Amino acid sequence: MAKPATQRPRVPRVGRLGLVEPSAAADLARLGWDTDDHVELLWSLSRAPDSDSALQTMVRLADALDDDWPQLNSALLKDRGLRGRLFAVIGSSLALGDHLVANPDSWHLLSGDVTLPDPAELRRLFDDCIAEFGTEPMTVMPALRVLYRDRLLVLAALDTASTVENEPVPAFSTIGEHLADIADAAMGAALKVASATVCKEGAEPPRLAVIAMGKCGARELNYVSDVDVIFVGEYADSVSTRVAGEMIRLASDTFFEVDAGLRPEGKQGALVRTLESHLAYYQRWAKTWEFQALLKARPAVGDAELGKQYMAAIMPMVWSACEREDFVPEVQAMRRRVEALVPADLRDREIKLGTGGLRDVEFAVQLLQLVHGRTDESLHVSSTVPALAALAAGGYVGRDDAANLTASYEFLRLLEHRLQLQRLKRTHTLPPPDDEESLRWLARAAHIRPDGTHDSLGVLRAELKRQNVRVSRLHAKLFYQPLLESVGPSVEGLAAGLSPEAAERQLAALGYEGPQSALTHLSALVNQSGRRGRVQSVLLPRLLDWLSDTPDPDRGLLAYRRISEAMAEQRWYLATLRDESAVAKRLMRVLGTSAYVPDLLMRAPEVIQQYADGPSGPKLLDVDPEVVGRALVASSGRHVDPMRAIAAARTLRRRELARVASADLLGMLEVRDVCAALTSVWVAVLQSALEAVVRANTRDGGEAPAKIAVIGMGRLGGRELGYGSDADVMFVCEPGPGVEESRALKWSVLIAEQVRALLGTPSADPPLEVDTNLRPEGRQGPLVRTLSSYEAYYAQWAQPWEVQALLRAHPVAGDQDLGLRFVLMADKTRYPAGGVSAEAVHEIRRVKARVDAERLPRGADPNTHTKLGRGGLADVEWTVQLLQLRHAHEVPSLHNTSTLETLDAIGAAELLGEDDVDLLRQAWLTATAARNALVLVRGKPTDQLPGPGRQLNAVAVAAGWHNDDGGEFLDNYLRVTRRAKAVVLRVFGS
Repeated sequence: MAKPATQRPRVPRVGRLGLVEPSAAADLARLGWDTDDHVELLWSLSRAPDSDSALQTMVRLADALDDDWPQLNSALLKDRGLRGRLFAVIGSSLALGDHLVANPDSWHLLSGDVTLPDPAELRRLFDDCIAEFGTEPMTVMPALRVLYRDRLLVLAALDTASTVENEPVPAFSTIGEHLADIADAAMGAALKVASATVCKEGAEPPRLAVIAMGKCGARELNYVSDVDVIFVGEYADSVSTRVAGEMIRLASDTFFEVDAGLRPEGKQGALVRTLESHLAYYQRWAKTWEFQALLKARPAVGDAELGKQYMAAIMPMVWSACEREDFVPEVQAMRRRVEALVPADLRDREIKLGTGGLRDVEFAVQLLQLVHGRTDESLHVSSTVPALAALAAGGYVGRDDAANLTASYEFLRLLEHRLQLQRLKRTHTLPPPDDEESLRWLARAAHIRPDGTHDSLGVLRAELKRQNVRVSRLHAKLFYQPLLESVGPSVEGLAAGLSPEAAERQLAALGYEGPQSALTHLSALVNQSGRRGRVQSVLLPRLLDWLSDTPDPDRGLLAYRRISEAMAEQRWYLATLRDESAVAKRLMRVLGTSAYVPDLLMRAPEVIQQYADGPSGPKLLDVDPEVVGRALVASSGRHVDPMRAIAAARTLRRRELARVASADLLGMLEVRDVCAALTSVWVAVLQSALEAVVRANTRDGGEAPAKIAVIGMGRLGGRELGYGSDADVMFVCEPGPGVEESRALKWSVLIAEQVRALLGTPSADPPLEVDTNLRPEGRQGPLVRTLSSYEAYYAQWAQPWEVQALLRAHPVAGDQDLGLRFVLMADKTRYPAGGVSAEAVHEIRRVKARVDAERLPRGADPNTHTKLGRGGLADVEWTVQLLQLRHAHEVPSLHNTSTLETLDAIGAAELLGEDDVDLLRQAWLTATAARNALVLVRGKPTDQLPGPGRQLNAVAVAAGWHNDDGGEFLDNYLRVTRRAKAVVLRVFGS
């Protein structure tokens, strides 16, 4: 039986080739590629990242070649390598396709055995171009531009060829190094042309060294990058400056943007400096970021000897930069600035500056180099991947971590290269998630293939997520895992971690002011027996990374150790931190900011579970303060013994304070909400204490000889308490039926004294101080009065300050009816029908002036005292109360004990302009937030803002400022209170 004849491959349909453009069939026919002889060529075309673009570019290239087209067509049929390189590059880069059409003979560069020239050969190519075209810029620069794009074409073709044919993929490092070599050769040519242009008639060109910085300096350049440079001249004269400026202009117009902004003093500084001038600047004025930038410095072109001298003089200063006093805060500030550069809507698409992006890797590597490079010269390398390898070899980074981070870094750099190649535009932003066509092109251009479960687009999305998560995880582990290994149990065959000295240096650079103590805490945590130690070893890298972003990581680490030791037997604690990253991250923020909350959490650890997110948001907010208040009263009511009753009340109060303070520190509550919640819990405690004492003094089942009510005064009466506020109260009683007033008063005084004593019992919780000094006659007056006694006193003897104090009187505990009747009686005094007398208003003004002059504590700064300082709480509250005294008889909406609500009424009644009302409102909110923050940070009441430093930074964070820059926060505080003070002065002067 005869064998069947071998069939020739048939031309596939257009759709099977991935061609979707309507003109595709006609374009194939136009090229003569619709015959059976071109089947293999067509399948190569179909594997191009964008086969439609590749086909359209081939049509344009055929037109440009005209009579020479058959030569290329024949070569494509014979040379598989040419097919792979040409189709890959024009399917990846529209810009290089345009270059090829404009310079059609350049296709020859992609045929045959293509290799990359070494740096010397590259320089020779650019020198030969100058030799051929001369040094007249109008003539030579266009030729140099073509040469530069030709070199990019060859490199990009080799880089992308594996997408079409199974060509070897150049190493990642090879791409960056060759791009830097091309840039060097191009800048060298631009410098020669610039020197010839400026130095006419055979004049000697100046000695000038061009120092490459950034990615070019590190020889890890992108396809499209600014090339950062610094100029060093033998003389900083006008000729040198003109040559440098002309070089920048020529290179930027022809090749790529050249940026000299990293020079001393930035764009305001001299373009060219002598070596001595550079040294003087770096010794006296340079910032930490400038030394970090110099890690990548490299003499690129120009005078080699001058460049060598520059490096020898500058680099010792680079490697001692971590000893600078401002090293840590400047490094942290740089990190914040980088994060702030990314718009929120692009954060998930930014492969350079986004979370888990390239900058995370580069920043971490550079920081570790600066920290340890002072004592280890093996770290004196400029490129990121070799630096990672050196850190791993030195034991500063785990070898597996370094390998994984390198793989992630190279993957993200590959995507960055492909995005830039497409149009030769500088970009680091992925296409939008809904632009599937662009994302699918990117996947093909990055050699990503389907995996049997997902198509190339699905694989790209999954890989991006995996790499971002891995970089974020390793970013923390990179700093802290070697630290844990240095203090953890020794395991045979594993690295011992950093030396104690290196560990201390690293912790100091990460923001820990007491690195020895921090190492002690770490050792105690990871050396716990059994499961606890193992879980801590897993948790701590991320926890320490989050702590390093807080204002006081030392205090935070100590607090974390104390809580962990107290919770040693609670399995849910470490499991929650391990399984719910939101809980762990929020806990670290709280512990690294506050001295107030950790002590509460030690005694109410269940609040940590509320740090988690629930179905409707953070569980910290799934609580109604009013419900908590009722539960507190009910809980204490189950106990006959007052001490047991108040202990039960303290337990719920402690839990509520921990919840409110945590939510406040985490930015979940506004100032008004915080004050309302704190007032609610104080009112519940007062009610519980009063009920407990009354029960204890009526045990025989008899009737109480008197009704008693507690009237809130001051911020309690205004429902605006802060963390450090006392409870200002007055006690009012009314004899029961048939009870003599003297007996009722005696019993009521006993009750009031016991309430004060019970609440004032020393405790580990924040104190419960009851202050009765606002009662009639102050400390000299009776502790308790009957309602009729109060009425008689206020009618005949009330002093202006007592009338002013009544403006905030509000019933908070005890007999509701008696409390209501008290405030109705008080209304006659504080809101009299004809208004308060002019003499009373005059006296209020006089007392205010005296308070301003005399009441500020000795040594306090009048500008930053939150209560009595300029434009502080007292200023705003006295201003509101003065307006109430003058106008409440005619404006009923001023019958309000809340400062903020009364301010709203003042604005609505147009007693002040809305701008003035807003200034007072902002001052009150700002000062209250600052005062609350002071308690949260220091753990005890205080009214004075600290000076610049770590504590002020912590106050800024606790007060809800948008970053931890205490200086910015203080400037805003001073500006807001200064403007409010101007309003206060106008009101009190009118």
